[in-house]
Amino acid sequence: MNSNTVVKKVVDYIETHMNEDLSLDIIANALNYSKFYIARIFMEETKCTVYKYIQGRRLTLAAQKLVETEQPIVEIAYEAHYASQQAFSLAFKQLYGCTPNIYRKNGMFYPKQLKISMFRSLKGYSFLYYFAGGRLAA
Repeated sequence: MNSNTVVKKVVDYIETHMNEDLSLDIIANALNYSKFYIARIFMEETKCTVYKYIQGRRLTLAAQKLVETEQPIVEIAYEAHYASQQAFSLAFKQLYGCTPNIYRKNGMFYPKQLKISMFRSLKGYSFLYYFAGGRLAA
């Protein structure tokens, strides 16, 4: 099985189980691969760690909830698998450049980490790795 197929399986598993506890051990066990193999292949193909991908996806989904709902920030933080609102706010600010409260007041959703997608090229399958850079002004 080629590395593109493995990365696609990992991404699909993560996207399907985003609201559950996700660790490299859990993913590797579910897909019957070594966690070291998954970590290495994922990094080689996407230039990102599995952990950073999961964190980016969860924070992006949280950003969407901040703009589209009136749900309290602390609930969004727990749904994004953060142990506290403070830890969530710190991680959110590192990715988005502003606090969750300011982001909500701004009212515009800007995804930072979209799902990794595959496309077919002349040499076989390749991955598009989406990570939007920049900052949102407060």
